[in-house]
Amino acid sequence: MIRHSLFAFMVIAAASFAAGDDQWPIVFQEDFEKGADQWQPQDPAQWQIKKTDKGQVYSQFKKETKYKPPHRSPTNVAVLKDIAFGDMEFTGRVLSTHPDYGHRDAVVFFGYQDAAHFYYVHLGKKADEHANQIFIVNGADRTKISITSTDGTNWDDNWHTVKVVRKPSDGTIAIYFDDMAKPVMTANDKTFGPGRIGVGTFDDTADWDDIVVRGAKAAASR
Repeated sequence: MIRHSLFAFMVIAAASFAAGDDQWPIVFQEDFEKGADQWQPQDPAQWQIKKTDKGQVYSQFKKETKYKPPHRSPTNVAVLKDIAFGDMEFTGRVLSTHPDYGHRDAVVFFGYQDAAHFYYVHLGKKADEHANQIFIVNGADRTKISITSTDGTNWDDNWHTVKVVRKPSDGTIAIYFDDMAKPVMTANDKTFGPGRIGVGTFDDTADWDDIVVRGAKAAASR
C-alpha cells in the first residue's frame, strides 16, 4: 500500500509541476548588474558583488560567519527583501566556489517566514539524512521532508542551473538541477503558506546570478 501511495504521489506531482513552469508570468528578476540592494544577508560581511568577464554576480565569498541561526540550519543566508511568493518557480545560476569534499553544497531557501520558519533544499555532493535533501525548519532543528532524492549533486567548478517549483496550494515541491525536465528531489508539505526566497550555502561558499521567479506575488512574510 505504501509503495502504491508513493507512486501515485509521484505521478500526480510530476503532472502538477509540469503544469506551472513557463505558463506562469515572470514576477521577479535579478542579474545583480545594479547591485544587491534587494537582498538581506544575515551576515553582510560574507557577501559582495563580484565583477566577472560576463557581468556581476552575488558572491557569498566568506565561509566564516557571525550569524547564529536559532535552530540547526544553514548559516550562510541572503533573503530577498519584502517580496513573498505563493505558487512559484525559482530558477537561478550557481557556481560552487568551495574546494571539493563530501558535503560541498549550495542552498536555496523558499517559503521563508522568518529565521526559524522556512524550507530549504540542500544540494550536497553526497546524500545522507542531512545532505542533498529538502528540509523544513519549523521552530526546531532542520527536518528532512524529501520523498525522493538522488545519491548526490555532482559539483564541479562550472556554473549550474537550479530550479525550485513550489505550490503552497497543494504542498508540492520539486527541485531540478541542470536537467529542467526531471526533478532530482520532491516533497509534499503544507506547513507554510507564501514566503520569501533566499540563496546561500550551509557552511560553504558560492556565487549566484540570473535569478528569475515565475508565479504569483503574495503578502510579504514576517
